[in-house]
Amino acid sequence: MQHLLKILALAFLHLFFSPSVSNAQKYTQTVKGTLLEKGIKTPLVGATVVAILPEGAEPRTLGAVTDVDGHFRITQVPVGKIGIQVTYLGYKDAILSSVTVNSGKEVELSIEMEESVIKANEVVITAKVEKQKPLNELAAVSARTFSVEETQRFAAAVNDPARMASSYAGVVMGHDGNNIIVIRGNAPNGLLWRMEGVEIPNPNHFSNVGSSGGGISILSAQVLSNSDFMTGAFPAEYGNALSGVFDLKLRKGNTDKMEYTLQAGVLGLDAAAEGPVRMGNQTGSFLANYRYSTLSLLSKMGVEIGDAETNFQDLSFHMWMPAGKAGTFTMFGMGGLSTQVSPGKADSTEWVADLYSKYKGDFLANTGVFGITHSKAWERTFIKTVLVASGTENSFNEDEFQTDYTLRRNYDQQHRQTKYTLSTVLNHKFNARHFLRAGAYFNLLDFRFRQSEWDFSENYLRQQIRTTGNTQTLNAFAQWQFRASEQWTLNGGLHSQTLFLNNSTTLEPRASVKYAFTERSSLSLGYGLHAQIQPMGVYFVGAENGAATPNHDLKSTKSHHLVLSYDRMMAGNLHLKTEAYYQYLYDVPVSAARPSSFSLLNTIDGFESQPLVNQGNGRNYGFELTFEKFLTRGLYFLLSSSVYSAEYRGSDGIWRDTRFNGNYANTFTAGKEWQWNTSRKNRSIALNMKLVHAGGLRDTPVDVAASRAEGRTVRDESRAYEENMPDYFRLDLGARLKRNYAHLTTTFGIDLQNASNRANVLNRYYDQVAEEVKYSRQAGLIPVIFYKVEF
Repeated sequence: MQHLLKILALAFLHLFFSPSVSNAQKYTQTVKGTLLEKGIKTPLVGATVVAILPEGAEPRTLGAVTDVDGHFRITQVPVGKIGIQVTYLGYKDAILSSVTVNSGKEVELSIEMEESVIKANEVVITAKVEKQKPLNELAAVSARTFSVEETQRFAAAVNDPARMASSYAGVVMGHDGNNIIVIRGNAPNGLLWRMEGVEIPNPNHFSNVGSSGGGISILSAQVLSNSDFMTGAFPAEYGNALSGVFDLKLRKGNTDKMEYTLQAGVLGLDAAAEGPVRMGNQTGSFLANYRYSTLSLLSKMGVEIGDAETNFQDLSFHMWMPAGKAGTFTMFGMGGLSTQVSPGKADSTEWVADLYSKYKGDFLANTGVFGITHSKAWERTFIKTVLVASGTENSFNEDEFQTDYTLRRNYDQQHRQTKYTLSTVLNHKFNARHFLRAGAYFNLLDFRFRQSEWDFSENYLRQQIRTTGNTQTLNAFAQWQFRASEQWTLNGGLHSQTLFLNNSTTLEPRASVKYAFTERSSLSLGYGLHAQIQPMGVYFVGAENGAATPNHDLKSTKSHHLVLSYDRMMAGNLHLKTEAYYQYLYDVPVSAARPSSFSLLNTIDGFESQPLVNQGNGRNYGFELTFEKFLTRGLYFLLSSSVYSAEYRGSDGIWRDTRFNGNYANTFTAGKEWQWNTSRKNRSIALNMKLVHAGGLRDTPVDVAASRAEGRTVRDESRAYEENMPDYFRLDLGARLKRNYAHLTTTFGIDLQNASNRANVLNRYYDQVAEEVKYSRQAGLIPVIFYKVEF
């Protein structure tokens, strides 16, 4: 920790007490962007865009008018926090509060406006702050937008959308060592990741097959734009998900000049660049970010991370290419490579203090996505087509030292999956009241699965899966929105999903209704039937060169979602939201061989290796409260509280708590930013915190007698998930020290993850060396430090 304190002290002195070039200089920057119609993405011409400057600034406002392409540009905007107000005849005013302006990089905004049902000559259309609304106008319940700035601002979020989302109601972290999240008591793998409108593989380093999270996000904050996060009853365009959706959007690079970002920290070295790309008489843009890391930097700072050698690197990019009357093309991609090697120790005296040193492991997880999009807008119609190639490679080998120090292979996994996706979506706006969105996407999947595990009862390495093959899926949807008045909005739709491997098809109706009491308060009811295909390897358990398997005909797991939501904006940028929900899951895979407590609803990752049937059920219900203050005058907070129950029924017919039924979760996230030198606003300090108190997740009791007899952890499956682990407490702290120069911005940041160093309990296991049951504990204090330069 001495190194940590030295770094913090030096950065503080540099950022706050080094002399300025000119005491009289006021730093400014350009704010620019594009104004579009919300549904069909056509540019709005002649709208008025006003930048509202802080109190004491002179003048108080600066403005611009959008051109024929919907572009606007406001120059000489002072650095700091500003507001943006947009007005356009026949449309509801749009207001953005607390837009951050730094001297190092220009601010690029993409603003969408909603047409008013009532014409301007009938009533005065007043300005509305709608930060709480999702970008997807068809999502009426359990949805919200999040910004890249929030992934950077929230304590311990470390630019990761999943870690940031753990501050929201109904969301809890599944493990301190990764970003796997549990949404409303559902299994983590019920989460869908989408980018530019299509499903992508799990975008996280150190991820396993069949999982939705990993150790560290591959996604770069330099490439992402504002995006949506949903937790239930999602619109008809979203398929193959049971619990939640991350709908990620990418931003354009600077079309006028080159800009760069360099960052160094314990999580790696980052380099990003963006700028214009000229093609004939058209000007597009590119942006790219590369990161390389070795977590051994943490051990050099005195943080205990074990003996494993952990490395990762990733690349993200986005190229935007307008083509005049032909529309717009983009090219995007991301790739991540991650490895972890645990050497183990051939020394039985070491196993007493550290049981895991008895095991030698090699883990690899690689992920890649490359896509091309084409979009074209007409007067009332917008079509977007996406072609994506993606793939994952996962391998894990574990060997156990025996008493004579020979090695026994316990686990051997080699999985490769490749997917090619073609998607086309049409948006058509008949008028201000009626809007249609429909589309389809086809997936071609290639795979090679190899999985073997040591059979303790028969004492041999048993092959569980061995197959190579391909299959296809087809998803189609249509959804319609009817705005009967400014008060009433109705959404209806249907989603269809077909897996050609076994010719199973689902039809999933979706519907919602929203009533706005006033412009600031509303009541919404949403329903959806949702289905998710099983992890692909599960269909091939027992496969030998493509032969028929007992799980070949498994159907998708299905879930009815019903959500009642009340939403209210209050003075002072305060927001209150309450939601009550009920989910009923059916066609859940459970054990086929005998009556059992097993259910796929309790799995986090991997390919389950036993014969299964679609005879299980589940039910999740609860109540959520969100009370927050959006960033205003440097202050924000988010208080979320959830009470819930998550239960399941296996093939034994008994209803039990699921593994993820913690029953309650409370999170308080807050922060405050101060300007150090208010005359020039060139220095600022921000302090952030996050406090979590949640019920512990559940575990199946250890059968001590059986564990002692077999020399490993054996659980009493007849009492599945009866044990509630101790309550979970965690405090995260963060600080940002920022300084603006004439054309450069520097930021020093530190996050103290688990600042109180509390080692929360994960589960219990049998220690075969000590011959007793022990708690497996999660990570203690982890400092995450970085220094960033933007110019």
